[in-house]
Amino acid sequence: MASDIQTKLDELGIKLDSPAVPAGNYVPVLVIHDMVYISGQLPLIKGAIEVTGQVGSSVSIKDAQEQARQCAVAILRQVSTVSDNLKQVKRVVKLGGFVTSAPEFTEQPKVIDAASELMVALFADNGKHTRFAVGVSALPLGAVVEIDAIFQLKS
Repeated sequence: MASDIQTKLDELGIKLDSPAVPAGNYVPVLVIHDMVYISGQLPLIKGAIEVTGQVGSSVSIKDAQEQARQCAVAILRQVSTVSDNLKQVKRVVKLGGFVTSAPEFTEQPKVIDAASELMVALFADNGKHTRFAVGVSALPLGAVVEIDAIFQLKS
């Protein structure tokens, strides 16, 4: 499965380069036994947020989905630091999605689906996970999406 994941990453054009450093006083990833807890990840491209605004007003669902996908890649970068390039991942347990939303916008699950779909594309049935997707008025650095995660490692 490990080489399959690397092949899938290559096919999707995803490089697991260095993860982002924390934006505050916290750790980005914490391993307890076989569980990996990943702090909320932003869609940073070269250290910057490229899309800001609220989904449902100034940001389209499609653009927000791309931001969610970038968050998922950031999550994978964090996990790769503790799991030998994702080789030790047993399964994705949970994603928690926050979407900066206009008050009337109620399609947050569609936005976070982009991250969920990437996990399933990489890990197949082991990528299926529990999840929440909620709307918020603002996120750090003006980001449109922030996603945290829980993974399980092989024993």
